[in-house]
Amino acid sequence: MAITHLKSGKPDADRAEDDARVRASVEGILADIEARGDVAVRELAQKFDGYAPESFRLSESEIAAAMQKVSTRDMEDIRFAQTQIRRFAEAQRASMTDVEVETLPGVILGHRNIPVQSVGCYVPGGKFPMVASAHMSVLTASVAGVPRIAASAPPVNGAPHPAIVAAMQMGGAHEIYVLGGIQAVGAMALGTASIAPVHMLVGPGNAFVAEAKRQLFGRVGIDLFAGPTETMLIADDTVDAEICATDLLGQAEHGYNSPACLITNSRRLAEETLAEIDRLLKILPTAETAAISWRDYGDVILCDSYDEMLAVANDMAYEHVQVMTDRDDWFLEQMHSYGALFLGPRTNVANGDKVIGTNHTLPTRRAGRYTGGLWVGKFLKTHSYQRITTDEAAAQIGAYGSRLCMLEGFVGHAEQCNVRVRRYGGGNVPYGEAAK
Repeated sequence: MAITHLKSGKPDADRAEDDARVRASVEGILADIEARGDVAVRELAQKFDGYAPESFRLSESEIAAAMQKVSTRDMEDIRFAQTQIRRFAEAQRASMTDVEVETLPGVILGHRNIPVQSVGCYVPGGKFPMVASAHMSVLTASVAGVPRIAASAPPVNGAPHPAIVAAMQMGGAHEIYVLGGIQAVGAMALGTASIAPVHMLVGPGNAFVAEAKRQLFGRVGIDLFAGPTETMLIADDTVDAEICATDLLGQAEHGYNSPACLITNSRRLAEETLAEIDRLLKILPTAETAAISWRDYGDVILCDSYDEMLAVANDMAYEHVQVMTDRDDWFLEQMHSYGALFLGPRTNVANGDKVIGTNHTLPTRRAGRYTGGLWVGKFLKTHSYQRITTDEAAAQIGAYGSRLCMLEGFVGHAEQCNVRVRRYGGGNVPYGEAAK
């Protein structure tokens, strides 16, 4: 394979060093929240956000007051986005059906899809208050039927962000907190005197929030391990440098460590895109952030063929993958490791981030090799059940079960089967022997 890296980001070793620093910091903060509860949460909120009201949970009147500050146009836009997201989530929910089947006469097996009973939805604030993240987590959990949805976002300029509060409320949140960062996810997962613990944490966040979710996994469920946003373009000479550069920098502005990658079989497109990125960084208002991401985490990879482009893309397994080629459907059929695909030049990652209807909480750091993104099914647990309704079936399954238990040396297990053979099949199986 002739694969040429025309531009590469910082080495993996440097990235691992950054991760280690974050990991140690988060570990200490979570231990403090667990030990001191609300006191620690209040200190952290004051330290990081300069915000420590009497209660971090908004009252009904505070929610209403915040929503009053949202302009009519912004409210209409939020409603439109939530309608698109709800439509797709409802279609996904409808695809998940309960099952019951009689596999043998008198043997009934089934499963039920049961909502997680409580969910904590984190909505990032910081540099960019991510209103759309409220739709993606809160509304999707609501469509799944989660009975308790707690939502939290940091204050912006010392107060609840009105549009985020509106999106949470309209999406179906039962509790709304003005808390950010590790203290928010830690409080929701571990519980404090004022915040009841949840069963599951969802939503994107910075490196510290992502690491906190990773460390809390097991004590609570999480949607997925999410790192900084990633965007990949798979492009050939059917598109131009302006659209490629714009789409790369459009996601690189997320933070200082947001990977952006162009994979192409056109040297001309690669070189022109590099030049166009330099031009745009002189005029982009968020260039201070995007330029550092591009310098440290930007890649341009030149391949000889479409097969090579596909192989590299599947191996990197990026979060957002835009395909702009003369064979987009081929990539749709062949791609197996990614977060979400955006097919053709008419669409883009920003559509998926904000409004089109698919969920924007997606796997990063190659997690697309083993999981998809957040969707209504993540809030549902599929639980099986079984029932035997006839004496004949109880004796038949019991005899097989007894012999298979004895094959493994589980005498007590076998006796569970044997007692059914004796009771329902008229057999006389001595203790410690397999049913014939």
